[in-house]
Amino acid sequence: MADQVILLDSWASPFGMRVRIALAEKGIEYEYKEEKLPDKSPLLVKMNPVKKQIPVLIHNGKPVCESLIIVHYIDEIWKHKSPILPRDSYQRAHAMFWADYVDKKIYSLGRQVWLSSGDEQEAAKNELMGCFKLLEGELGDKAYFGDDAFGIVDVALVPFYSWFYVFEQCGNMSIKAECPKLAAWGKRCMERESVSKSLPDQQKLYDFLMEVKQKIKAK
Repeated sequence: MADQVILLDSWASPFGMRVRIALAEKGIEYEYKEEKLPDKSPLLVKMNPVKKQIPVLIHNGKPVCESLIIVHYIDEIWKHKSPILPRDSYQRAHAMFWADYVDKKIYSLGRQVWLSSGDEQEAAKNELMGCFKLLEGELGDKAYFGDDAFGIVDVALVPFYSWFYVFEQCGNMSIKAECPKLAAWGKRCMERESVSKSLPDQQKLYDFLMEVKQKIKAK
């Protein structure tokens, strides 16, 4: 019997984008269910009763939550196709360190950049750019983070490439000017079908987030 794979997601979520990219890299067919956040469907609440957040991968009726855990799960279950995590134990640990770094830093700092203003925004902008420069140093002259192989760190970080325009417009910053290798890496990743079909248009995302910002300010 064929696997039943369902993804509970929201189109603008960088965390959901990770899962979409991983599934595309593996060539896995799945049913996509768009969650209309902040409303939560009964299925989402049932499948992720602890956090009630997207993304959730439902594989043969069993839920897997948290984007990096889901990507790891996908790589384990469909390990015969396009490995995402290194098989070498040390390289895998090294890659997971950087994926975790992205997880803990980029979204929260980026949110401060596009939502805040004044000194708070300036501090967030400077810290975010510092993170990007650190990541660029880890990338070096490689095509991808995984020693020239597209892998978990790329999957973790590349969804935020679609947010670069948001950061630049709201924070009056230029990622391309300050991190040219990272900007080139993002463009290179977009040449992969798994990425280009999983990431939304930057202008569409910007317009959406500005609407969200106005709603938050109006409260």
